[in-house]
Amino acid sequence: MHADLSRNTFRPERHYSAVVSQQGRVQLDADANEQTAIQLFQARTLAADLIGRHGGPRDATGFKITLRGGSRELDDLVIGGGRYYVDGILCDATRPQPGVPVPAEGAADAGGKDGAADKDGPDGGDGAGEPAAPPATWTYWDQPDGFRDPERPGDRLPTAFPYLAYLKVWERIVTAAEDPALREVALGSAMPDTAARTKVVWQVLPLPASALELPGDNPPIDDIRAAFARWAQKASTPGSRLAARSERPDHADEDPCLVAPDARYRGPENQLYRVEVHDGGTAKDATFKWSRENGSVTFPVDELDGTWVELANLGSDDKLDLNVGDRVEFVDTGYTSRGEAAPLLRVEELDLPSRRVRLSGEPAPGVGRRPELHPFLRRWDHHESSQKTVRRGERGAGRLKHGALPVEEGGWLPLEDGVEVYFAAGGHYRTGDFWVIPARTATGGVEWPTDAARRPLLRDPAGIAVHFAPLAWVAGEQAEPDLRLAFRPLSASIPAADDAALAAEAEARAEEADAAAYDSAGPVPSRSQTTAEAEAAVEEGGAG
Repeated sequence: MHADLSRNTFRPERHYSAVVSQQGRVQLDADANEQTAIQLFQARTLAADLIGRHGGPRDATGFKITLRGGSRELDDLVIGGGRYYVDGILCDATRPQPGVPVPAEGAADAGGKDGAADKDGPDGGDGAGEPAAPPATWTYWDQPDGFRDPERPGDRLPTAFPYLAYLKVWERIVTAAEDPALREVALGSAMPDTAARTKVVWQVLPLPASALELPGDNPPIDDIRAAFARWAQKASTPGSRLAARSERPDHADEDPCLVAPDARYRGPENQLYRVEVHDGGTAKDATFKWSRENGSVTFPVDELDGTWVELANLGSDDKLDLNVGDRVEFVDTGYTSRGEAAPLLRVEELDLPSRRVRLSGEPAPGVGRRPELHPFLRRWDHHESSQKTVRRGERGAGRLKHGALPVEEGGWLPLEDGVEVYFAAGGHYRTGDFWVIPARTATGGVEWPTDAARRPLLRDPAGIAVHFAPLAWVAGEQAEPDLRLAFRPLSASIPAADDAALAAEAEARAEEADAAAYDSAGPVPSRSQTTAEAEAAVEEGGAG
């Protein structure tokens, strides 16, 4: 979550059920965010317990997969509309339809009473150049958060059958830098944005049959589901762990006494440090980047011209601006959704009057060229350094790898101002995995769990949590065995009142008949028949 947060306090193992506000207290973003997290956790846990790992409502199950092949065009998958739950997370494949615009002034209202245009033209419009209606369903190539590129061979569907089409689900943060509609224009351009949003991202992707290690081309569906569950468990399990601490840096005595003299964290402000994996893989290939503002310092891009970038603004103050030497990541919606790791760039020159910066290189191909994807720069705060302790903003002689810091396992790595991190040995790193570390001047340390001996504990990444569900086993056209699951509604119809009355009357008549039979046999005994028979048997036995 690249948002301007104070900290993240939600801990499911503490089993808190609600956040309770107290009168006269300061309201913090962390409290409101924890309440949201508690409610989401409860709702999704309940849904997963009732539905299972994945499933959709029987009458509106989404994500039905149909192969659309062609001899001249690339294969495509049609994604049926509807809803589907993956680990309790709701995914909706329904494709929104555009609204009906007001007719041009002076033009005849061809829409009739319901506003629908007559479709007499060859393009499906009204014969006057109206655009054709969009498709009713999404496809593999135009799915809203897929951003598949036909020019990339790795994005194309496998040419060899069979393969498995599956659903990948995760969440990411969206701020006003990516969605300008979130900004309240009434506050003015000088004011910062307000709340961010969390978005559920789903993608339909192919998985070669070889990845499931199944014998034959047409294994039983239950075997396919079981093999995919094993693959998904491995793919979603974090492979790296990190610990953090604060140590009193060597330069502590040289700094002004802004905090306690014995403080280990020597930063002048409270911070939420974010350590994020950039390049994935094993330790020899993996890199990481870090930000003291949780990666929330962003600059919307108005125009890209080679290595020169025109920005909408250059930051609200000197703490949140850009300086020569800063490392930035060129980002847009497609880049974020694909989970890629392009080289980080360096700010080489600033043109403040024109709000332009010159970067050390051009952004990666396909990133930042489409204004509708809202490109922006994200600032990271690491710099080249090989020193044991690093002051804020210092630059050393150490070399970066693609603009990020190489991962070094089994030792403490300094970030700045006494904050250090430790990567556990033998890790396998995934691009986008991150940890957050609150640093507080009041305590002169970082908030990180420790054991009884005050040793920092290794923790899995705080995200990204990825979820998977199988959709279809694609063995060719007209051969897509369905792997989805469906559930029925829990509710049932209430019987008509007359039916209930008739049943009650029949039961009453039966009880009256039983009572009449007892009356004809004599007075009703005061004891049960079973008791009387038992006593008689005892008396006969005693007499014998």
